[in-house]
This record gives sequence, C-alpha cells and structure tokens, in this order.
Amino acid sequence: MNILHHRATRPALALFSLAVPGLSLALEYSPARTYTENCVVAYKNDVFRAKWWVEAGHTPDEVATAPNPWDTPWEVAAQGSPTGCPGGDPVDPGHPDPGEPGKVWLSTLLAEEARLTSDPLMTAVRASIRTLDNASVEAVAPRRTGNPRNVRRVEAIIDESRFEYLFPLRAPEYTYRGFLQAVAKFPAVCDDYTDGRDAEAICRKTLATMFAHFAQETGAHESWRPIEEFRQALAYVREMGWNEGARDGYNGECKVDGWIVQTWPCGKYPDGTYKSYFGRGAKQLSYNYNYGPFSEAMYGDVGALLDAPERVADTWLNLASATFFFTYPQPPKPSMLHVIDGTWQPNDADRAAGLVPGFGVTTQIINGGVECGGSAEHAQSANRITYYRAFAATLGVPVAADEVLGCKGMKQFAEGGAGALPIYWENNWTEQAGCKLVGYQTPFSGLKPGDYVSCVRKAFPNVEIVDDTRD
Repeated sequence: MNILHHRATRPALALFSLAVPGLSLALEYSPARTYTENCVVAYKNDVFRAKWWVEAGHTPDEVATAPNPWDTPWEVAAQGSPTGCPGGDPVDPGHPDPGEPGKVWLSTLLAEEARLTSDPLMTAVRASIRTLDNASVEAVAPRRTGNPRNVRRVEAIIDESRFEYLFPLRAPEYTYRGFLQAVAKFPAVCDDYTDGRDAEAICRKTLATMFAHFAQETGAHESWRPIEEFRQALAYVREMGWNEGARDGYNGECKVDGWIVQTWPCGKYPDGTYKSYFGRGAKQLSYNYNYGPFSEAMYGDVGALLDAPERVADTWLNLASATFFFTYPQPPKPSMLHVIDGTWQPNDADRAAGLVPGFGVTTQIINGGVECGGSAEHAQSANRITYYRAFAATLGVPVAADEVLGCKGMKQFAEGGAGALPIYWENNWTEQAGCKLVGYQTPFSGLKPGDYVSCVRKAFPNVEIVDDTRD
C-alpha cells in the first residue's frame, strides 16, 4: 500500500495514539501516557485537568513552575472532581521499534498547529495581518469603483487633493495611488467592524497616528519653511546619506553564519558583495531580518526584497512597509492597529508600567527604548505629540483631555503584559515530535500557516512526516 496517497487504511504510527472508548472513575497520572482535552487526573494529593492534548512526560508539576498559563497543558481542578477522560482512559503512546524511525501524520501536525493557534488573541492577530493578493493590489487606482472597501473608506477621508496638501514636500516616489495600494494590501487597516465599534472613527485615528509618526521619521523638520512641520512628512524615501549605489549598508549580519542569515539570506551584487539594507520607505525599513519578513508578507518569498531592496524605496512598498509595521505585533508589544481599535486592553501589569491606550503608547511601540521612560518628555516624542494634534485636528479626530499623548515615565512592554503573545515555534524538547509557542524570535512564525510543520521537521530530523492529506 502506498501510504502517501491512501487515507482509509493507515498503518500504525509510532509516535501518536488515540483514546479508546470507556470511562475511568479513578485515574492516577502516569508519565508514560498521553491525555486528551478535559482528562482529569489525581496527582500528589491534588486533582488536575488537561486543557488540551498532553504529551507523555508533561507532569502536572508544570502548573507551579510554568512562567505563563499557556506554557503548560495542565490546570488545577476543583478538589473532589471525578477523575477520568471523556471517551475513556488514555493509552500508552508506545515507541518506535529499535532501529525503526518515528513517523507522524501530516494531518496530525496540521491539527495540532490549528489547536495551538486557536487562542482568541492569536486568532485576532492572524486576522489583522491578512493580505490581499498582489494582482488585486495592482488594480487599485484613485476613484476606481472596484477598489476594496477599506480603500474606499480611506479615499472618502483622504482624497488626492488632501493627500497633496498634507504631504507637499514628499519625495516623488511616494504617490497617492501607492498610498491606496499600501492600504489595500492589508485589509484590516480601516476595515469594517461587526461588534459596534465605529469603523470610520477608528480609520481617522489610524491615519492621524500613522501620519504623525511619518512626520517624525521621514519629515524635513525645517522650521524656517512657511509649510507647517506636520505637513513636511515623507520628505525622505532613503535614509539620509545613503543611495542605491552605496555599499556595506546595514549588512554586517550577512557575514555571520547563523539561523538569522539562513532564514533571511542576504542578496549579493554580481561581484559577490552583499546588498545594502539601509533605511528605506516611510518606516525606514533596515537590516536583512526586517526586509526578509516584509518580503515574505508581500510576496510569499523572503528573497524577493533581500535580492532587490531598492523596491522598498521605488514602488508602493515604500508605504506598504508602514502598513505592515502598523498591523504586525512585536510581542510583548501589541500592534498599533490593536491599540487604536481597542483590541488591546491593558492588564494590571501594563497599567502599572503606565502602558494605557492613547497616542503615547504607539510611540512606545515604535521607538520606546530611545524616546520613552524618562522624567521629562523626549524631544522626539514631543514632536510626535505636536504632529498628532495637528493631524487629528485636520482629520476630525477628537483628542480627549485625559488621553495619554506622551510616554515620559512609561516603562517598556514586558512578558506579563496583555500583548505578550507567544508567536514563534520552538522545539517542544520532548520525545514526541512537536513544537511549542514561545515569546522569543525563531525562524518559525505562529502567524504563518504551515510553519509548525517546518519547525517539527527542523527539530526532529529523524521523524518521517507522512503526507496523508492527499486524495
């Protein structure tokens, strides 16, 4: 039988097993067994419930030692809870015969990935970073009736004449059509809401926030001009002092072998020297480890922009880099989108650090390590506040008297905060092939469907992944 194509009669695989029918009334925890969701076990005079599938060897002791609740599949159950598993007791998972490589079904790994990424916040983040296909993005044009709904909402707020007024000193590479395409690429920007939130108000605040940060990061900052400083944004499309002929720009990491270069390999010129990854675009995107993820989000290919970084300056990507940064979280930081639309709600740890909704926390997200936390407002943060007030007035965004606009005294986001979502896959460090979500960066993203399988393949090179998903 060809096991890669026949699904009806599967051979037994070494690493996984299913629960058998029946009901146990007294179930003691065993480290040799796996447990399904809602199994209740007795262990060391306490009772514990499995929140999801529990691999063999994961003991309820983890409840006391895990840094976060999601780092252990166990939770304490009420004393006196009956022990047992829905559908019956778990069975011993077994082990491969000596000399026989382990195997795992691809469908099992995909199901496990779906389960591990089913957290409501993870679901919301995945929805917020969805992208429109590039053919549809290329079709976007001002006043086109077929433009996506979020683009039409933006056009109703910022038409071409207003864009010209707001950005009179912009570099020629920044165009109104490119701005609309950058919005189109990320449908969550100025999207609809079905839960009562005011989509237009959120969109206006989004644009005022985004433009204020543009003014600080790419503005001319020339006070002698008759044009107000908040309208001097987008003056630079390339980092000051750099041009496309410049070599050795922000590419020191390219010369150091490691997983970062293996994941986001640097492009080279014909003479073998590395491409330069100096700041380009409205977010001044820098370094290969930022160009690579952006390239993958835009093209599904990390190499597209690593090989041709100039496209981040010369095309609509110069503004898409900003919408990309706006929608993507950097845990423990939430995304700016989720700050503005209210998805992010600070917990006690955030509030203790001064991290509360308002324009100021978006500065913390962008450049908090430099501009935030001092006893007085940093000059750059003060600029951002001035620009935000001006754009808010222009776009009809009310600024509440108690909104925190600055970030003085504001501490950085930490692991105990509401935005501390683990979004990277790492080896689960058990005998059973699988990966777990962690908060530190790895080559494998929990936001990218299929990366779980890539993580398992990397972490367990001797385990055969059998594709049972084909008809």
